[in-house]
Amino acid sequence: MTKQPFIISAIDHVVLNVNDVEASAGWYASVLGMTRAESHTNGAIRVSLQFGAQKINLRPASESTERWFTGDIVAPGSADLCFITDAAPELVVAHLERLGIAVERGPVERNGARGAMISVYCRDPDGNLIEIARYLSSSENA
Repeated sequence: MTKQPFIISAIDHVVLNVNDVEASAGWYASVLGMTRAESHTNGAIRVSLQFGAQKINLRPASESTERWFTGDIVAPGSADLCFITDAAPELVVAHLERLGIAVERGPVERNGARGAMISVYCRDPDGNLIEIARYLSSSENA
């Protein structure tokens, strides 16, 4: 067996294909508290959302694939994303309900990359499944 020459340590960013960049940017900023940012690449303005040490690039699905180096299938609403928070699930539910966003499931217990967590699910404007989760403390796991 060959030894792996490198180790992946984190995800830096993901790209979401969206129908409406401004609607998506507004949703992620107002619902999840992300910060909207712009950059200039190849003569085009690109919109991203920054949070923690990561970002989400918003790619307009109608944009030519010649301007974007992207996956083979451009399909808004095909992503499932999980975001971690320190907030209690009840606060997440109350926030979503206050904004008129339907909670599709939760709070429910799930297993994340670092262990047990409590998750609440909703959808963004394109129908992507958005999971907002809080890891359980060791005393909650007992």
